[in-house]
Amino acid sequence: MNPQGGDFHGYRTDEKDLGGGNVFPIGEENVAFAKYFTGECYLNMLTTERVPVGLVTFAPGTINAYHIHHKGGQILMVTGGRGWYQEEGKPARELKAGDVVNIPPEVKHWHGAAKDSWFQHLAVEVPAEGASNEWLEFLPEEEYNKLP
Repeated sequence: MNPQGGDFHGYRTDEKDLGGGNVFPIGEENVAFAKYFTGECYLNMLTTERVPVGLVTFAPGTINAYHIHHKGGQILMVTGGRGWYQEEGKPARELKAGDVVNIPPEVKHWHGAAKDSWFQHLAVEVPAEGASNEWLEFLPEEEYNKLP
């Protein structure tokens, strides 16, 4: 539980932890996909019509497993906190509010919070016929721990 979390019409909100940049409630704990995250994560699906858009909030030190978006790809728009994005075989990219990451289809990658910060982004699933996600292994903890 986030000790500074509040309540907004039945949703948790954590403006203080995210630098005041979050305008949407963080939603509920993401139990449906918990096995793909190393720790506490929240999901608020803002829309599932035509172009799915979810608000994903990571507790400090939480990242997701490597994954691949087949066919459609994904767009991340960072709304608060500090985090990381990394494509396999490339250096990790630090992310902060206002950053946008366009992830092409078929690119193996992970993203999540820095060790010392909450992290939040909008995740836009790019529509495509036959689009799917493939969840893979986690980044080794010793590699994550090398990040500042």
